[in-house]
Amino acid sequence: MGRRYLDIATTPSVAAAQEHYGGAAPWGGPRAPADAEAGESQQLGPAELAFIATRDGFYLASVSETGWPYVQYRGGPAGFLTPVDAGTLGFADFRGNRQYITTGNVTANDRVSLFLMDYAHRHRLKIFGRLRMTDAADNPELAARLAVPGYRGRIERVALIAVEAFDWNCSQHITPRFTQAEIEGALTPVRAELATLRAENERLRRELAGRETTRHEEPDGPA
Repeated sequence: MGRRYLDIATTPSVAAAQEHYGGAAPWGGPRAPADAEAGESQQLGPAELAFIATRDGFYLASVSETGWPYVQYRGGPAGFLTPVDAGTLGFADFRGNRQYITTGNVTANDRVSLFLMDYAHRHRLKIFGRLRMTDAADNPELAARLAVPGYRGRIERVALIAVEAFDWNCSQHITPRFTQAEIEGALTPVRAELATLRAENERLRRELAGRETTRHEEPDGPA
């Protein structure tokens, strides 16, 4: 687990649970929880940026003023979650069901957690960040940059997530699942090979039929 990520995640109650169940040893032994407000944000590296660029969805968690967590799924074409820079991610927030739960939550508490999944390869990237929503009309240039090509929905807000920390999670128990695009990509060479085999089979059938016709048309030998 990433050091900065664990620093943020290790609250006093988490540290107590680690100590009680012997979970502190794998992470370097027991230690006092760090101040989550201290330290610099963690910059995304090439592996993280490449992974994010190929995601077509992620889970986004926020917390309400009454302490209740809320998780939503955000989906779109691959790359709709866009690195604005090495420490900031952004996406266009389109008009939807008009509940505005995440939008309201982050006005009171901007802390969010993201889960980005690659089920096919059993990879999972976790991100702690701070989310700020801005009306698209107040930042039209950024709204245009984050717009999804070909999508006709109206952008109401732009979302900017300042990355605080990230961690690559264990692949254990991630069940492999595949999107339609991934299945189509895997089947393309199989279909091409099948078409080749069918064409070859048809050629051999015609060739065999031609030989049978020639044999039947040949005159019988002398009686």
